[in-house]
Amino acid sequence: MSAVTLRPVTLRLAPLKLGSRRSPMAIAQSRQVAGMITERTGRPVEIVGVTTLGDVSRAQLTQIGGTGVFVSALRDALAGGEVDLAVHSLKDLPTGSAAGIVLAAVPPRDDPRDALVARDGAKLADLPAGARIGTGSPRRAAQLLALRADLRCVPIRGNAGTRLGKVSGGELDAVVLAYAGLARIGQAGAVTQVFEPDEMLPAPGQGALAVECREDDAELAALLQAVTDEASVAAVTAERSLLEALEAGCSAPIGAYAAGTTQLRMQAAVMSTDGSQVLRTHGGAAAAGAWQLGRDLAAELLRSGAADLISVSEGTGEQQE
Repeated sequence: MSAVTLRPVTLRLAPLKLGSRRSPMAIAQSRQVAGMITERTGRPVEIVGVTTLGDVSRAQLTQIGGTGVFVSALRDALAGGEVDLAVHSLKDLPTGSAAGIVLAAVPPRDDPRDALVARDGAKLADLPAGARIGTGSPRRAAQLLALRADLRCVPIRGNAGTRLGKVSGGELDAVVLAYAGLARIGQAGAVTQVFEPDEMLPAPGQGALAVECREDDAELAALLQAVTDEASVAAVTAERSLLEALEAGCSAPIGAYAAGTTQLRMQAAVMSTDGSQVLRTHGGAAAAGAWQLGRDLAAELLRSGAADLISVSEGTGEQQE
């Protein structure tokens, strides 16, 4: 009887379906997460493009529901079983929970700072009086005006490529965008100035990504822990706790930035839309106390009159980033 050779059987796992907005920046950051999942768990990932209302509407974001419109369609696809997980820019994620969906992972945070892109390598100080700077964010506009009251901040929509084109085409003197987003689409070289947090506080969660899955998929939630970064989780927990405690809508100019490993240091500010009033606070806590740190700093800002600035700014109808 001839010998029988036994060959090992390789089981091919079905790819996880990752829901992503269709913009170049969203696809880039989804690929970043997909690659990390496959590298760390061996599980293949397929990216599924989802069109959101925020991508197709040209209306100001405050008129169609704020940055949450970028999230809702992905959550619908997730809840409906069209995708297994979804990746969002964490700064777009509403602070309230969504029924049946959990935040399963926060990968290592990228650079949270804001960046200026101007013609001819210009920095903010080099721009002419009355320069037109494009931004859809009241937070950025307020801080730009606090730095230079003569600037004209022009509300804009569209993806990063569209916004950069308004500078190269001469329609605007400069635009301000998140440095992390520009880096993800290979445009970091276009940046002419990076604003330190002392100059321009980022939006809560800026530079970080959020990975959501269905609450009843405990196996996938456990697998996604392989791509989470605990220091990033603590930092964004503090920032989002502050945002939630301030009960601010998408049009409120609020900045917050926390950093650290076992110990967090956090800066926060609420400002008037014209940059003439800025309320600032800062503090620290152990990483385990991140949520309470955000609460405590929000309470300090509210005692200083932040609620008045927030209510006025929310009546302006300006766009969030």
